[in-house]
Amino acid sequence: MSRDLVIGVDCSTTASKAVVWDVQGKAIATGRRTYGLDHVRSGWVEQNAPDWWQATSGAIAEAVKAVGADRIAAIAVTHQRETFVCLDAAGNPIRPAITWMDIRATAEVDAYGTEEVHRITGKPPNPTPAWYKLLWLRKHEPETIARTAHVVDVAGYLIQKLTGEWATSWACADPLGLVDLQRFDYDDKLLEKAGLDRSKVSKLLPPGAVAGPVLPEIASELGLPLGLPVVVGAGDGQSAGLGCNVTRPGRAYLNIGTGTVSGVYAESYSHAMAYRTMGGPVPGTYIFETFIGGGTQNIVWFVEQLAGIDAKTLKPGETPEQVLERMAADVPEGAGQLLCLPYWTGAMTPYWDGHARGAFVGLSGLHGKGHMYRAILEAIALEERLLTTGVESATGRVLDEIVLLGGGARSPLWCQIIANVLGRTVRLAREQESTALGAGIHAAAAAGLFPGLRDAADAMTGVSKSFTPDPKSHDRYSGIFEAYRSIYPGLKTTFRLISEKTP
Repeated sequence: MSRDLVIGVDCSTTASKAVVWDVQGKAIATGRRTYGLDHVRSGWVEQNAPDWWQATSGAIAEAVKAVGADRIAAIAVTHQRETFVCLDAAGNPIRPAITWMDIRATAEVDAYGTEEVHRITGKPPNPTPAWYKLLWLRKHEPETIARTAHVVDVAGYLIQKLTGEWATSWACADPLGLVDLQRFDYDDKLLEKAGLDRSKVSKLLPPGAVAGPVLPEIASELGLPLGLPVVVGAGDGQSAGLGCNVTRPGRAYLNIGTGTVSGVYAESYSHAMAYRTMGGPVPGTYIFETFIGGGTQNIVWFVEQLAGIDAKTLKPGETPEQVLERMAADVPEGAGQLLCLPYWTGAMTPYWDGHARGAFVGLSGLHGKGHMYRAILEAIALEERLLTTGVESATGRVLDEIVLLGGGARSPLWCQIIANVLGRTVRLAREQESTALGAGIHAAAAAGLFPGLRDAADAMTGVSKSFTPDPKSHDRYSGIFEAYRSIYPGLKTTFRLISEKTP
């Protein structure tokens, strides 16, 4: 039997998925395991790093069992970005991992977030890159840095478990904020400032490279074939772009997940406040990316904390989100003059303000659950309009096509709102697990199932349903957008005062 299948592993913020793909990009089998987040205090979000491996190994074993090992040609890993863990010489965590959602390092951003750091890394000053959190650790937990033998991203942690090699790709490590993106190599001065050197970070490989064969004992444990190539992919945002075939100019992906990420393809390096520059999933290329620190997590928060949907009232198979979506569909554009600012974890592009927070503006006694739910959906769409037009202005290129994916794209109402707000047709990715598919594409190309990476992406991706904007709705949203984009500038000082003056 020929080896004609690959595994794409997506170790994301709250779960690890292993998807077995065929060469047409069809999911043949899936394994999934979840794990938790620890909200230590406001703005501090940590995780137990060993949970990544426990979930990933379980997911891989489940997926392989469904198809058998003989057909698996390679396995590749994508992961939640910026999240990192400090390990001792034995590879054990010294402290909990600090996640991408953590914004504790605002003082370090203010002190060290220079234009030079932005130029080197492509990352405007903000608390998300790990570099600022490493600076925080050096100041507040110097014993952690002193004991650290390895600082690894999530992919680097999993690659070491699978192969025994301390390796990752530059498109995985780049979001940590330690990589010179024009050279695709670590910047020694940034390492030194964080109290590190090259001996304490993973070897950098091109995205799509083979890190090594799976360890024999791991192959036996997980049911994988001996000698299976383990491939380093890219961070989950870039991998989602690959899974949507954003491998040429003019196309963008919009991933509505826990956070909302959009990216466009670029062949040459540049940096700007309107976007953050990431190493592309195609070696030597770039992704200009915008990021909203909100998305489905805002919906989950509303459902769990405020919606008050009694489970006893739900029909069989019905979810609270479906109930709220029906309510929101009956509310007109603008949610009855209620606007929402979706900065639950701070403002990313284009403001880069770790002090910013979410807000509802215009609340009155007339507003109910449906209004608030719709306001959250509209907030992400309005923020995306702000970001998309900003990237187009900075790059001088209008996007030809936007492909939607992620959990939020399962909502027809949300997709239509996005089309109406942006005033352009948006298309659903044929495969909603596009992040794991991106890893599968890396695996398929590395295994030699296609002549090259773009050939693999062309063969394994596609689009399905389209959402066309309603001109009248777009006109109404254009007026709402004028009000929306005034909210953050008006509250910027208030957010900082809340951060500095209140316990």
